[in-house]
Amino acid sequence: MTEFFQSNLGTFLIILAQCLAITGFVMIGLLFLVYGDRKIWAAVQMRRGPNVVGPWGILQSVADAAKYIFKEVLIPAGADKTVFLMAPVVSFVLAIIAWAVIPFTETWILADLNVAVLYIFAVSSLEVYGVIMGGWASNSKYPFLGSLRSAAQMISYEVSIGFIIVGVIISTGSLSLVDIVLAQKGSYGFFNWYWLPHFPMVFLFFISALAETNRPPFDLPEAESELVAGYQVEYSSTPFLLFMAGEYIAIWLMCALTSILFFGGWLSPIPGIPDGALWLVAKMVVFFFLFAMVKAIVPRYRYDQLMRLGWKVFLPFSLAWVVIVAFLAQYGAFGGAYARWAVGG
Repeated sequence: MTEFFQSNLGTFLIILAQCLAITGFVMIGLLFLVYGDRKIWAAVQMRRGPNVVGPWGILQSVADAAKYIFKEVLIPAGADKTVFLMAPVVSFVLAIIAWAVIPFTETWILADLNVAVLYIFAVSSLEVYGVIMGGWASNSKYPFLGSLRSAAQMISYEVSIGFIIVGVIISTGSLSLVDIVLAQKGSYGFFNWYWLPHFPMVFLFFISALAETNRPPFDLPEAESELVAGYQVEYSSTPFLLFMAGEYIAIWLMCALTSILFFGGWLSPIPGIPDGALWLVAKMVVFFFLFAMVKAIVPRYRYDQLMRLGWKVFLPFSLAWVVIVAFLAQYGAFGGAYARWAVGG
């Protein structure tokens, strides 16, 4: 049996099983994310939310997915059919494959790349193409304008997210997400994590993640008062479901990145309590709760306010933070809190 798993076929089956396990986790999590999003929003508005399909309405997401799958796929007469159908697939697949480098523990990871951060940057940058393809292929002005808005928004806040992560990389000395988590391990538990030395960037990263994933209050490309449904205006049935699934998977990924970069990933917050993947999942759930609460209580921005915030506030602030962290790391300030080179080499 050992020889079989060391063969090419055995290695392929192991990798396939790992891919299916991660995909299963993400997709099952997706069902609960949609349910939780609707329940939290309903609670803020003093409504009951989904409560009919299954116990406490917990199967409502499954029912909605089945409804989309069995509906007819409608393609506009003037659309480029190939690009029109490829766009949601691109958005969904790119959102899924970004999870290949997310470490659930030090050993529970599909691909422990030493350039995992660059991999995530590359994949997230390509997701813009799915949005542009969806808007352009519809052969309609409103979806195309919505796709341009969405692409501009995603690119604007990717820059800020990049500089924020550079600060974490300087502190760690590595581009590996596993090393970033290990660098936060220490005898002080919660206070060893990067949220403390990089405190201002936690808020910038969270807000930038909202804009990057088109979540309220930054859902301007698809706001009812703006462009009806943005680049998705001509989509229905399964293609629309893939777009929505890709969006929620990207949100789930941002929750994972926030937990890994600033809150210790799979590390326990209290020294002496065992570390594990459940800690990472628990932290991700907390951050998704914050995503849902922002959607429920924060009013929507105007588009000019959104772009000004990204380019004139977040970009200069995050760039200045990189310089500050580099200076503090070089001179070993605060007991080496900004220079944990032992992990990165």
